[in-house]
Amino acid sequence: MLRYLLLTILLLLVARAFWRLMDGVIEAAGGTSRSRGRAPAVKLVRDPVCGTYVTPRSALSLTAGGGTHYFCSEECRRKFAGRR
Repeated sequence: MLRYLLLTILLLLVARAFWRLMDGVIEAAGGTSRSRGRAPAVKLVRDPVCGTYVTPRSALSLTAGGGTHYFCSEECRRKFAGRR
């Protein structure tokens, strides 16, 4: 009886490891993952002056030349506006 119980536990652990491996392969291939609890990816934009990556939500912005540019600081925004 103990042998069957241990074999069942071993099979469950192997199955779980296999599905975690498959989730990683699918996610790496660009598909969706079944994993839960992870925060969604946040798109970053590059500051055109210093090259720092910032989130659009927390960045300073300036609309110029038909597009919106995002900056990490007021200093970078002023430098960019001074170029124009």
